[in-house]
Amino acid sequence: MPQRTDIFDLGRLSLSSGEARRLDLHVTFDDLTFGGERYDVREGTAPVRLDVSRTTGQGYALRLRFAATLAGPCMRCLGDAEPTFEIDSREVSQPGGADEDLVSPYVDAEELDLRAWARDALALALPAQILCRADCAGLCPICGEDLNEAGPDHTHAAEPDPRWAKLRELKLD
Repeated sequence: MPQRTDIFDLGRLSLSSGEARRLDLHVTFDDLTFGGERYDVREGTAPVRLDVSRTTGQGYALRLRFAATLAGPCMRCLGDAEPTFEIDSREVSQPGGADEDLVSPYVDAEELDLRAWARDALALALPAQILCRADCAGLCPICGEDLNEAGPDHTHAAEPDPRWAKLRELKLD
């Protein structure tokens, strides 16, 4: 099993202004709760590529790239879903400046919280619904059958219009 890196010490790179390094690391992921359902990242870890560039002053420009496969229920048919997401996230940390938007929440005293950044980047890349496949038909709203397996001939008798229900109660003698 590859060595994981959850917290990375940026200071040990000893980069001067304008220098950069590319690092291949592994980060661990906790289970993710999304839409009330639990999803886990396959194997619990993912290889990540981290690009670190030193900016002027004491700052860094950071780029994180990785692919992660989530496993959990499809939000339409409740079957097994295992979509893979390609993540490309960037951060800038320029402490001591007037603009607080340029201070990354993942960098603290030259330590990069790689695990938290990867988790948040993955969460932000998720679609509104996690599906088993892009054309998932879901479940039948009447009988609950999986429409992916039922086929196009799955039908039910038409329900009577509820606006006419009182007329059915009339007794004409």
